[in-house]
Amino acid sequence: MRKITVFAASLLLAVSVGAARAEKTEITISKQYGIHYLPLIVAEDLKLIEKHAKAAGLGEVKTNWATFSGGAAANDALLSGSVDLVSGGTAPLIRIWAKTKGTHNEVKALAALDQIPLTLNTNNAKVKTIADFSDNDRIALPAVKVSIQSLILEIAAAKAFGKENYARLDKLTVSLSHPDAVTALTSGKSEITAHFANEPFTSVELKNANIHRVFNSFEVFGGRHTTNIVWTSSQFVRENPKLTQAIVAAVKEAVDWILADKKRAAELYVRATKSRDNVSFVHDILISPDVNYAARPLDNFTIFSDFLFDSGEIKHKAANVRELFFDPVFE
Repeated sequence: MRKITVFAASLLLAVSVGAARAEKTEITISKQYGIHYLPLIVAEDLKLIEKHAKAAGLGEVKTNWATFSGGAAANDALLSGSVDLVSGGTAPLIRIWAKTKGTHNEVKALAALDQIPLTLNTNNAKVKTIADFSDNDRIALPAVKVSIQSLILEIAAAKAFGKENYARLDKLTVSLSHPDAVTALTSGKSEITAHFANEPFTSVELKNANIHRVFNSFEVFGGRHTTNIVWTSSQFVRENPKLTQAIVAAVKEAVDWILADKKRAAELYVRATKSRDNVSFVHDILISPDVNYAARPLDNFTIFSDFLFDSGEIKHKAANVRELFFDPVFE
């Protein structure tokens, strides 16, 4: 009997030790192109996730970083298990949340990144408003029907042409990474006549005398909105509670670090991304009154999910912003 008891106690101890070590020691996170993702660029460069994971008693945690061109690729990678966390605009997150809602592995946002407008630029002198686009135009954005740019274009179209015509401009959209879209639009030799851009690509394009702004997303919504976020699966959060908290803490610290010294942040961005833009150019973008970073999402986050639900593109409607995010970011 004693042997059995000792064996049981040893087994219990082994299980307990195993549980304590169950959290991941290596993770992969994706980011995308642009200044919108600066908190993640800072977190990578300063190894903030590693710092907070170690402070939480998790020891040495290795963080791998991948770069995707759009939210569609990010969601595919998350669902396939090739990455643990992804980042992108609100639309891809809301679509995957609605698809997985109520399942054992529901996907939700972990933290917000920024409140920076997205801008629709064009090299077509005839296009002054959204109503001026014709079948001859092509609008580049990261992912057709999936990206936040695609969603904002539909919201703008609904306002301009009526709710039933929200998809009127979808046929003009083309999936293209931001860097490639800049090259296409500024060359003037491509079928691309417009680009729904993020920063710094917006500002790079507007330096070209042949390119002008049609509108930005803040104008569409009548104010500021959360633009990009980080999201993951319920399974990751369940199995890695301390690491989840560490990642949120890292994003929060990165945001504070940026806001404390935007010149320093501009220098890090140029160095870390090997950007061709000079520090002064990036700094001018960062100090714009429209540019802000925040880990906590704005309460009006549901404007995106409301539109997707009302247009029949998703089957679930979020009651509030907390339904779309895991709890740690609100703590």
